Amino acid sequence: QVQLVESGGGLVEPGGSLRISCTTSGRIWSILRQGWYRQAPGKQREMVATITTSDTTVYARSVKGRFTISRDKASNSMALQMNNLKPDDTAVYYCNAELVNGLVDWGQGTQVTVSS
Repeated sequence: QVQLVESGGGLVEPGGSLRISCTTSGRIWSILRQGWYRQAPGKQREMVATITTSDTTVYARSVKGRFTISRDKASNSMALQMNNLKPDDTAVYYCNAELVNGLVDWGQGTQVTVSS
C-alpha cells in the first residue's frame, strides 16, 4: 500500500498559476503510474494528468498546454504546475498511485478555487 498526501491548493484569480504537490510513502517500489484527478461539485471525478515510472505523460484535453505534471524521485513526490487557470478548473484535486498488484491508492485531496 502507498500513502499519498496532497498540498498547495488554494484560491487564485483567473489567469493565475498554482503548483500542487503530492508526497508519497510506503511501498513506492510497487507504483506503476501516478496521476492527478479532480472532482468539481456535482460532477464525476476526471483524469487531469498521469505520469509513468518512465516519465511518459498523458493530459486531459482541457488542460493540455496549461498544466504540467512532474515527478521528483529523490523526494518521492509528484507535482502539478497549473498555469492560466480558469474558473472551470475549480475542483478538489486528488493524486493517486496505480500499483503492480492492480490496486489504486488515493490522497485526501486539496481544494483549488479559481475566482476573482
